[in-house]
Amino acid sequence: MLPAVPDDAPGSRRVVLFGPPGIGRTTAAGTLARRLGLPVLRLAPGPQDAPVPWTGLLELALALQPLPAARDLAAAVDAAAGAEPAGASLRLRRLATALLREVPPLTLVVDNAQWLDPASAAVLRWALRLVPELPVIATERGWHPGSEGHWSGEDAHAVRVPPLTAAQLSALLAPYRPTPGQVDRIHRCSGGNPALALALAEVADPGEDEDGAALPPAARRLVGEWLGTVSEEARELLTLAALDDRPDRELLARLVGPAAGGLLAEAGAAGLVDLERADGGVHFTASAIGAELTARLTDTARRLLHGRLAGASRDGLRRDRHAALAADATDPRTARDAARAAVGARLRGEHALAAELSLLAARLTPPRETALLSERALTAARDAAHYGDLARGRAAARLVLEHDTSPARRVETLIAVIDASGQHLQAADRLFAEALHAAADHPGLAAQVLIRQSAWANVNAGDPHRACALAERAAALAVTAGDSAATAMALTLQARFQRILGHPAAAATLARALALPRDPHTPANGTPQHLAARHALFDDRPDHARALLLPLLVEAERAADAEATVDVLRSLAETELRAGRCARALDHAHRAQALTDRTALSPAPACYTSALVEGAARSTEAALAHARRGIDTARHEDNKVFLSRNLHVLGHLLLATGRPKEALEPLAEVRVLEEGQQVRDPSVLRWHADLAEALVAVGRLDEAEDLLADTRRTAADLGRACVLPGLERAAALLDAAHGDCDGAARRLTEAADRLRHLPLERGRTLLALSQTERRGRRRAGARAAAREAADLFAAHLAGPWADAAALVLHRLEPGPAGDGARPRLTGAEERCARLAAAGASNRDIAADLTVSVKTVEATLTRVYRKLGVRSRVHLAHAVGPALD
Repeated sequence: MLPAVPDDAPGSRRVVLFGPPGIGRTTAAGTLARRLGLPVLRLAPGPQDAPVPWTGLLELALALQPLPAARDLAAAVDAAAGAEPAGASLRLRRLATALLREVPPLTLVVDNAQWLDPASAAVLRWALRLVPELPVIATERGWHPGSEGHWSGEDAHAVRVPPLTAAQLSALLAPYRPTPGQVDRIHRCSGGNPALALALAEVADPGEDEDGAALPPAARRLVGEWLGTVSEEARELLTLAALDDRPDRELLARLVGPAAGGLLAEAGAAGLVDLERADGGVHFTASAIGAELTARLTDTARRLLHGRLAGASRDGLRRDRHAALAADATDPRTARDAARAAVGARLRGEHALAAELSLLAARLTPPRETALLSERALTAARDAAHYGDLARGRAAARLVLEHDTSPARRVETLIAVIDASGQHLQAADRLFAEALHAAADHPGLAAQVLIRQSAWANVNAGDPHRACALAERAAALAVTAGDSAATAMALTLQARFQRILGHPAAAATLARALALPRDPHTPANGTPQHLAARHALFDDRPDHARALLLPLLVEAERAADAEATVDVLRSLAETELRAGRCARALDHAHRAQALTDRTALSPAPACYTSALVEGAARSTEAALAHARRGIDTARHEDNKVFLSRNLHVLGHLLLATGRPKEALEPLAEVRVLEEGQQVRDPSVLRWHADLAEALVAVGRLDEAEDLLADTRRTAADLGRACVLPGLERAAALLDAAHGDCDGAARRLTEAADRLRHLPLERGRTLLALSQTERRGRRRAGARAAAREAADLFAAHLAGPWADAAALVLHRLEPGPAGDGARPRLTGAEERCARLAAAGASNRDIAADLTVSVKTVEATLTRVYRKLGVRSRVHLAHAVGPALD
């Protein structure tokens, strides 16, 4: 994968490509040279050449043999070998200029020009000024635009070779067949440096150790070269930054004094840190830099530096962290302080810090205090589970099992490891068997294990029948143990799988769970209230779902439970989208995605929600990217549930953007997956209408008819009337394809009437009605349906759908008359335009039309685009007369 190079770089005859070791300067130089289309003369000085005068000129002369001027230059270099550079340079300048004028058209590439000897650089600087038409590309390691003028020309175009994006890195690492999670970790660790990424790819899974395991030898050498481009003082400053989990300039200035700013600027110029962020923090461009700096320290040196950081830190939690890291092997007082600080970090929502402090507290607890040590280690494992931090979860579990062999503690620890593992759980069957064996005499603990095994059977094994049976066993054991919290969790899972399987007892099972006392320690996403909200969403009762979810979000955030917070945010996003509140849906989806990306949680669930919401509310391209990332992740993690969901949203987006042939493949795969997982309830994932619509669009009418008939029968058997309007929309398109446009229009009109509480679904149905009316040559009816759909989408800030409706409406409007008639506006656009032209502010317009200010802004943007105006003054001229 070639590094990205700005397209304007070849516009200059002299280009300097700069960047750290391994970034791909040589590759970038080759790319630029090929763009110029000329033969390439490549010089490649090495570190052994830098101290020897004239070696660069000699290499140039030898490369251009047998030109006469090249022989003359080589002879002059030989004659000057024993002379002082200053005395020999005048004749060499003249001969070098003559040679460069004599060469045929070519591009001179000087690779690793930082090793070009100063005497040759001085001669070339002079000669190249007299041959301005010769293209020169130089690659430099340490040079940057703030340095003095370059020898290749004072006007040389400086280009920092950028790091690879995650997508480019994935292509580069394709021979290693990495999972998406591994690509993400290597991208963070390498900062997109291709050579460093390849070195890291040689190890199984970099970054899995909670203490930042030492880098592989090749990576250490490369990072060492990179660090060697700055002074020792800068490296010392960066080491202090590497030891802090959130370093900032103020902290480093307190430690080092006024010199800190200059040293950071030096490190920034070398590409070691990113100083452009507005938060004032000091961020390594690649986490491997910090890992290498800390790996170089002895234990004693590391503790001393942590002691300095503890004294300089103004944040109490970080002061306690550094004090714990500066302490000896065991220290009861520091252990107590770290445990207290972990509580504070948890309350403040700093999940990673809480997990680290909990583990430090356990490690600093004297081994003789076995109960306290194992309790703190178990707390660390649970903190790691909340954060999705598998490495720390495993480390904490090992600590418990080393000091406490009691069956109860062993089971609790294995459960914590399972919870921390998420989709990364390896050897699941063995781990569950071990936990169940240890819990043989403890029905309450066995119920907890079975609860986890039940969820695993559904998500990864794709077997809801087995999952339901396991949940039923867990509920029975929890009842025996008198554990109402475990009983509620097990019944909740049982009800979830019963709903998926179309079991008539699902509602009754959920009601039993809801009737039990609420346990405040149960994760918010594992409560019956969360499942009740999901079922309300499936039943098209978004307002009821929202009322249940909002208190759960507060609980999840207070508990600092990252996984529960993401799940509740996702449910809220889907709920708000169903209700047509697109701005709120976007906010929830963005928060869920951001929290997922900050933790070790699987991206597949958040990607599904992001794709669903982005595709309806803001950007189809961004939505497609989320869906494809979710599909790749789910395949690698063998997550069948979210593979189905991401495939469905991909097919839905392709269908909505007029690509039914492309939509067929993912939607057909969803059908196979759902049938394989025995999902019977059509309200859980509504792929059926989308697949039928795609089949109709490509002319496979019999298949569409069979699918619709089967789904209708299932919906009737289960009492799922909520799915019928979507099926009616697809059935109407099938009628229209058979030539019955009148019947299709009646179906769609009735379906739209039943969807008044779901504005986006109503708008989509109205668009289908417009298409059907146009097919029946009723353009007035088609325009009316499209205009109503456009107004609905605009009012609810459904950007991509609003654009689609506007395009349909534009095609249906009569062309502009010869008298200069302006483009037609929708009703909502007309009202906004009238008020804006009269001088009303956006806030006044929003109040007058009872919509949000964002809705007004979006509507006026479309009006400006349609009318070709850029200001309200122009708008008044464009619409004023017509509105009067």
